[in-house]
Amino acid sequence: MMKNEYQKSERGGILIAGNIVADRVKIIDAYPDKHMLSNISSVSTAVGGCVPNVAIDLKKIDKTLDVFAAGQVGDDDAGRYILGQLENYGIGTRLVKVVCDDSTSFSDVMTEAGTGERTFFHYRGANAGFSPKDLPADALDCRMLHIGYIMLLDAFDRADAEYGTVMARFLHDAQAAGVRTSVDAVSDISGKFAEKVLPALKYADNAIMNETEACGAAGVEPRKNDGSLDLTNIRAAAEKLMSCGVGERVIIHCPEAGFILNANGVFTAVPSLCLPDGFIKGSVGAGDAFCAGCLYGIYNGYDDRRILEFASGAAACSLAAKDSVGGMKTADEIDAFISQTPRNII
Repeated sequence: MMKNEYQKSERGGILIAGNIVADRVKIIDAYPDKHMLSNISSVSTAVGGCVPNVAIDLKKIDKTLDVFAAGQVGDDDAGRYILGQLENYGIGTRLVKVVCDDSTSFSDVMTEAGTGERTFFHYRGANAGFSPKDLPADALDCRMLHIGYIMLLDAFDRADAEYGTVMARFLHDAQAAGVRTSVDAVSDISGKFAEKVLPALKYADNAIMNETEACGAAGVEPRKNDGSLDLTNIRAAAEKLMSCGVGERVIIHCPEAGFILNANGVFTAVPSLCLPDGFIKGSVGAGDAFCAGCLYGIYNGYDDRRILEFASGAAACSLAAKDSVGGMKTADEIDAFISQTPRNII
């Protein structure tokens, strides 16, 4: 039995907590050098951030799944838009607080037309005030809690004398209430991955991160000098994160593949799907789509390989849309897509 493996409870559903963002997606011809100009070919507004992206993806994957949201938005048009989108998908919003002293967080998402690669310019806004007092343990009427992003939730990222960070204390309390926990982080230029991420892992049943975040927290480089993935360092990063106390599995994803190291020491790698030319329209929601696929697999008891296969299919579906959630399909459609699409080689 893995550490923190809970007895099955009558509680069901997945609560997604943390960053709630309005994405202003701008398609550009290429990312410019400093002082240079790039053309914007289209502008659109969409939901963004961990909470809307993962929650909506989960409901699109399985409309019968109970999904709940927790976080903060401003009393403004962007906040009302996001709440409306969540409610349209049948996501519980009782734990989403509307505040008057700050505006809804937003990101300018600069997306290169040819590659789908994106760069974010982010305003923290109402997310900065979201804290554990807004989500007490007795409000966690769910089987699983996923919170993100570490490094982008100011009140949760603060130091805690006993637990290391406020996030770690919060996750401890959630586990004590019988809830399975998972976390995600964000790629950030501050370089404080280890300081902010590692303390939380002791109280996370599952940790889901991309290669930059995982290797940043572990203090190794994810790629070799030629830009290729360093598989030795990916595994070393997974082992480092697991050694911090992760209860069930460390999951690392990147464009080339997904990886799981579980608490029994078994390491699994699944290459990404080989997508045809022109398939990718945007990658703004791909990481959250992969995360949603992982959470769905974990919730339904998939084995590690099946989790990675399904999550890679979910991420691939996301790549077919310019926004973060428009490309997501149902579980059956994802499985059909996986069965018809070859995989890359790593």
